[in-house]
Amino acid sequence: MYYGIDIASSGVLTSLARLDAMANNLANIDTVGYKPVEAATMQRDHARREDGLHFLPSNALLERLGGGLLLAPSRVSFRQGTIDTTGNELDLAIEGEGFLVARTSSDANADSIALTRDGRMTLDDRGRLVLASSGNPIIDTAGRPIRLIENTPVEIDNRGFIRQDGNIVAQLRFVDLPDRRALRPIGDTLFALDAAAAGNLRPATGRITQRAVEGSAVDQVRALLAVQSASSAVGANIGTISYQDRMVERAINTFARMG
Repeated sequence: MYYGIDIASSGVLTSLARLDAMANNLANIDTVGYKPVEAATMQRDHARREDGLHFLPSNALLERLGGGLLLAPSRVSFRQGTIDTTGNELDLAIEGEGFLVARTSSDANADSIALTRDGRMTLDDRGRLVLASSGNPIIDTAGRPIRLIENTPVEIDNRGFIRQDGNIVAQLRFVDLPDRRALRPIGDTLFALDAAAAGNLRPATGRITQRAVEGSAVDQVRALLAVQSASSAVGANIGTISYQDRMVERAINTFARMG
């Protein structure tokens, strides 16, 4: 009976983790450039196999039940969000594959950059082009912050070339990478990457659209259903634990009377 409680407990923990991820997706349904996290589960091996205790006697009946569920490594869905026109000259939307690159610290090394699909930008008090959501500087193809002249019209083409007064000021660093599993969400729609992944960055194949932003890629209906499903799974597993607990209590009381 304790085996049943153990299996149900793993189900509760797994379902709670899924519920947290799905609720976070739902909370970001209006966040520009947000990409939803997809939390999956995987079968947990029975205890004898998981712990490498193959020399112990096998209980085929219990082992056939498995060891419950575990949370599989989550992944981010990079499906395209809707393109919404804003009219703001410092708003950019990415259509297709690609990311803008932001500096996350003052150190000019690979570990201090992050990628984003959130193209809402503004100028800071030093005239640098920064992300409106976090204040991180956007960098050019040379890895430098981009400085613009205030109160001067800005034109940005679909390859990221920035012009003021008809002159090219800079080109946005617009990149992609072969394996997006290397990206790790760190908040503010930013994705961190390690030095190895940073070394594999390549020019993006998508296009940049000025005066627009890419909306959240969260599907509201799917997100609601996922939250309901995870919530129901939590309740079902808690109910199973309660049932198993009552069975244990009944067994103890029965054997106590027999003794």
